[in-house]
Amino acid sequence: MPVQTTDSLSRIAPSQWDALLPDDQPFLRHAFLSALEDSGSLGPRSGWRAEHLLLVEDERLIAAMPAYRKWHSYGEYVFDHAWADACRRAGIAYYPKLLSAVPFSPVGGARILAATPQAGRELLAIVPEYAESEQLSSVHVNFTDAFADSLLAAEPAWMQRYGCQFHWRNRDYRDFQDFLDALSSRKRKQMRKEREQVAGQGIEFEWLEGHQLSEALWDFVYACYSNTYEVRGQSPYLTREFFSLVAERMPEAIRVVLARQGSRPVAMAFSLIGGDSFYGRYWGCLAEFDRLHFETCFYQGMDFAIAHGLKRFDAGAQGEHKLIRGFEPVITHSWHYLSHPGLKNAVSEFLEQERVGVLAYAEDARTALPYRQE
Repeated sequence: MPVQTTDSLSRIAPSQWDALLPDDQPFLRHAFLSALEDSGSLGPRSGWRAEHLLLVEDERLIAAMPAYRKWHSYGEYVFDHAWADACRRAGIAYYPKLLSAVPFSPVGGARILAATPQAGRELLAIVPEYAESEQLSSVHVNFTDAFADSLLAAEPAWMQRYGCQFHWRNRDYRDFQDFLDALSSRKRKQMRKEREQVAGQGIEFEWLEGHQLSEALWDFVYACYSNTYEVRGQSPYLTREFFSLVAERMPEAIRVVLARQGSRPVAMAFSLIGGDSFYGRYWGCLAEFDRLHFETCFYQGMDFAIAHGLKRFDAGAQGEHKLIRGFEPVITHSWHYLSHPGLKNAVSEFLEQERVGVLAYAEDARTALPYRQE
């Protein structure tokens, strides 16, 4: 069955795309991915071009891989800059490449969307041939779920890579104090002190769902979000229009917490919910306050997860400072197909060594967790 492609999800009925999703993870929904495209966050300006791979049978979508043709390696959170640099020095073209991931978001989930396992296998089998025909140097599938892992592990041409993130687990805590009671005395006092420092600056918090934010508040959210990039001399990945579109298309999944000093909003954190998980995504502030980042991005999210019975809090990539706040190391997976034999051999050797290092790092990181030892 020949693979089809589309550079716009607007050409696919949301019901057909969403019918392939295996769970309630919000980032793979037609509403979220199409908002990225339609808002101009993806496209020529960004170096990301949508190139979704599709299998269609009797005019029905039976498998899909959300994918993007790329001319750089930014916004991926699985870093292959060294591979690209090695190719440059060797005179090998590394770009364009194909990436299956959620743009600008290091979140795990389905990457091979399929009505049946067989349809998923058929789509995956076509990918290397498609890459060769399109003169793509490589295909990368980042932050995969168990289904994609099982299919990719059965294909010897693909190489697996490990990474490490930090997620918080809600162990049926009654409230935040119940969580604190599970910590060592020193860490418990430290968190209390951090929260008291924020409250002592007159900061209060308000939680809003997507439909409760006016366009003026979305202007504030975007100003905070873009400021996190501007202070580093970078351009923000997302456009202002993205926030309006995603609020229009999936408001029930959006949660925004506003930090106010008096009547003045000074910071925000934008999150999504899906299934039993809470996903912290974007944060920003327009004024500096001591410990406000930790309160807005972590403690408020923990409070929310506990109050709403959510079992997992994924606050994004990296950040060893999360460990002492109870976020535990979690191994992530990505898969890579490289067409150049020499590059493939070199990367394969590197990944074998890196996997050992990542597993050792994750094990060592657990020693920094704040929980009381039984």
